[in-house]
Amino acid sequence: MSFFSIAQRHRFSLVILSIWVIAAFVFNQDAALSGEKADFSPRFHNFDPEKSHKTLVAKETPNLAITANVRKTVLDNGLTVLTKEVHNAPVVTVQVWYKFGSGQEASGVNGIAHQLEHLMFKGTSNRPIQFGRLFSALGSDSNAFTSYDQTAYYNTAERDKLTALLTLEADRMKNSLIDPQQLASEKRVVISELQGYENSPEYRLNRAVMMSVFPDHPYRLPIGGTKADVEKFTVEQVREYYQKFYSPDNAVLVIAGDFDTAQTLKNVQTVFGEIPKRQYSPHKLIIPSPAATPAPVIKLQEPGGNPLLQIIYPLPPINQPDIPALEVMDYILTAGKNSYLYQELVESGLANDVSANVASLRAGGWYEILVTSAGTQDLTKLDAAVIKALDKLAKAGVTKEQVERAKTQLTASVILNNRDITSQAMQLGNDQITTDNYQYTENHLINIRKVQVTDVINVINKYLQPEARKVGFFEPTKQVATVRVSTSLNNQSLSYSTPTQENFGNDVAVVPAEVQQYLPPLDILPKAEKRQIPQQLQFANGLRILLLPDKTTPTVTLSGNIKAGTEFESDNQGGLASLVAANLMNGTKNQDMRTIAKGLEAKGANLNFEAYREGVRIKGSSLAVDLPVLLGTLTDVIRNSTFPEKEFALARQQALTSLDSDLDDPDKVASRIFVQSIYPKKHPLHTFPTAESIGKIQRQDVMAFKAQHYRPDTTVLAIVGDFDVNKVRSLIQAKLGDWQVKGKPPTVKYPSVGMPKNVIKVNPVVPGKPQAITYMGYTGISRQDRRFYAAMILNQILGGDTLSSRLGAEVRDRQGLTYGIYSNFITGKNVGTFLIEMQTSPEDAPKAISSTRKLLKQVHQQGVTPQEVETAKRNLISNYNISLANPEQLSQKMVMNEVYGLNQVELRSFISKIEQVNLNQVNQAARELLHPDKIVVVTAGPPILAHKKIK
Repeated sequence: MSFFSIAQRHRFSLVILSIWVIAAFVFNQDAALSGEKADFSPRFHNFDPEKSHKTLVAKETPNLAITANVRKTVLDNGLTVLTKEVHNAPVVTVQVWYKFGSGQEASGVNGIAHQLEHLMFKGTSNRPIQFGRLFSALGSDSNAFTSYDQTAYYNTAERDKLTALLTLEADRMKNSLIDPQQLASEKRVVISELQGYENSPEYRLNRAVMMSVFPDHPYRLPIGGTKADVEKFTVEQVREYYQKFYSPDNAVLVIAGDFDTAQTLKNVQTVFGEIPKRQYSPHKLIIPSPAATPAPVIKLQEPGGNPLLQIIYPLPPINQPDIPALEVMDYILTAGKNSYLYQELVESGLANDVSANVASLRAGGWYEILVTSAGTQDLTKLDAAVIKALDKLAKAGVTKEQVERAKTQLTASVILNNRDITSQAMQLGNDQITTDNYQYTENHLINIRKVQVTDVINVINKYLQPEARKVGFFEPTKQVATVRVSTSLNNQSLSYSTPTQENFGNDVAVVPAEVQQYLPPLDILPKAEKRQIPQQLQFANGLRILLLPDKTTPTVTLSGNIKAGTEFESDNQGGLASLVAANLMNGTKNQDMRTIAKGLEAKGANLNFEAYREGVRIKGSSLAVDLPVLLGTLTDVIRNSTFPEKEFALARQQALTSLDSDLDDPDKVASRIFVQSIYPKKHPLHTFPTAESIGKIQRQDVMAFKAQHYRPDTTVLAIVGDFDVNKVRSLIQAKLGDWQVKGKPPTVKYPSVGMPKNVIKVNPVVPGKPQAITYMGYTGISRQDRRFYAAMILNQILGGDTLSSRLGAEVRDRQGLTYGIYSNFITGKNVGTFLIEMQTSPEDAPKAISSTRKLLKQVHQQGVTPQEVETAKRNLISNYNISLANPEQLSQKMVMNEVYGLNQVELRSFISKIEQVNLNQVNQAARELLHPDKIVVVTAGPPILAHKKIK
């Protein structure tokens, strides 16, 4: 996986890995969910959040000490080992980081680090088996990524898998198989991945501008490589890089979680200590020399959604003393609605969005600004506005308030992004690899606290000069989207092309036994304590609250759900629910938009609302001492929002711009057409926003929708973190206990939808896209369906993991037709959807679809094996335990259990319910829920079928 796919740009370059969202489809029980103080008027609330800070937690947040209990050990063979005990959950993470990425590649082999990363999953001389199957059998959440300065492999699993994970990582450090057949197959997979990136105008623009910024350094090249170079890789080349860079003295092993350090270090010595150093000769670190002369604007005129302006300024390497001031500068410029460039460009109507990132690497860095134009705004004019704004700021200066707010946000972001052990380990690994100092972030934050106003102005004047920058314009050409439809009705063809005959790999009954043969033994440990159950509260107005204290980090995580989703939108008001959610924080009876934003930003807190089909998700986080500010803001915006006209007009324009981007994204187009092909008009799930529907929505419409659907009796809130339950209960009672509305909650009826009578194939054509995205499926089950747990096991076997599932093993691993293929039962209170998603090159789409349907038919008719069921159970249970160790996932599960009418004991009983499912129930679910000949197949991207115009 290329690092680009993980995070193209983030606020804080050193925690870029800590906010990585892992394995979206590996396990998805709730798959439907794909300082200044706030000034609250006493007329509405007489609770002062600032005065109540110290009543909610035992003490103020201590000085940040990320590495306080980290131990560094270096083995005789040069392997650096970082260990960090964290005992809040029976989970461990094992990560191996190599100081080798695209920045160390020679000319002509761009992407070889990324190609090697893929091949490291293909097996070893000791274990000639796809490692994804081994990790899946261990129930490990495992993956890898490549970046400029590193390649990393990470595994998070239950604590008794620790030695097994160490064994597997040591095996592939020394014994990986790299043979011609595997390389040929995985080349196709990598090319599929690269084509997926090429679907993005941002990626194509960034690639063009980076070539100009660093004309003579590997940083100019795309991390994942280019198709031309990948096609030419030889086995000898890949083996040479493996022998050179995959050496213990060029690696960092990070272990974090619930383990004993002394015993674990003994195990590490046993497992890794005998691996010899290779003849490692690292490339000399070359500091890139930016282009000496100003370059003309790079213009890409291609099919796309919105005009884009990208500006990149070269910066020094990560250990240079200007980096802390540059980070503070970045937050002042682009972090949130109070940021300088947001006010100058977005609020003025010139731009729809502005974002930026400080990239700090070993050899050098850059500051990247990306601006999405508002409508058809001329990019030359927009570029001039950026120059003018930066010049004005350099002359006028920044304020002490801006600097202090940015420093608070930076510090809070590190704490909040280190709430789970995977992120903590990634922070340590990234710091050690990039700076040779695992304590870098801790020291960096100390230096950030020292940044003054003059430091910020100095770095603006030093680095953000017009002559230093490289500029790119993405100017979308006119495009005409079309849909091509093929169906078995009216005697039309059922196939994209002549049917292909697949010789499915191994006998599926043999695969689990083969996995067991190569699986390392597990550790024998005492059984973990039972998980604590949240305290449940229900106020007289119907509001439901769930509280779960967790003292392990000085943070709080808030999740919520309000039954105000897109299912309530009428045919001509697509986008209304999302506009309401997006506008809640744009002004209330008590505060304007900037005051609301400033109140959160001054504390480094986060709060957002997002509409989905059955509700509005609420996500919030803050340091524990700032929970009153977080709750105070939540209360004010859901009770007192006023939707000011100016802010509403801007939000509506942003929604139109986002729609343009969505209609240029094959994945979004495939999802939209897939749903609309399953659910007929007038069905609550058929409605999607269009330019016409968004344009018709008025301020009075959002106010009416808000008044009707935002109610205490349809709201669930959950808080996990460091707080006193009784005092938080009193705080919520004071703020929301008197929230009253009239009448009964609105309801929506979901009409019954039958299965397709035949295979229906639809091809929405999105011009200029090299990669095809396919969605296949039909109506599924609800969360309350008696077959839910059997369906989860069936799905895990079928397509729950892109490396170890039947679909992954056949379509991705053996045939090399796709970078990723997943299946999923999307469930909710109402009947949801069964879908399979994959990305392929257009020429491979027919064969991949045919293979997928045949495999569905095979499982439907023949069922699965006892070994597969047991392996899937272990995987689901392990991934469930891992998810509960993450406060965000835990709080979200608490909320959705309540929304679905499940008792909160479900947090414990989910595992036993999975354990109780038997083979007959899984095979019965396969017969009842898999319908390969009654399926909707939507392939978006390049043209594959005959045309029909769509909006």
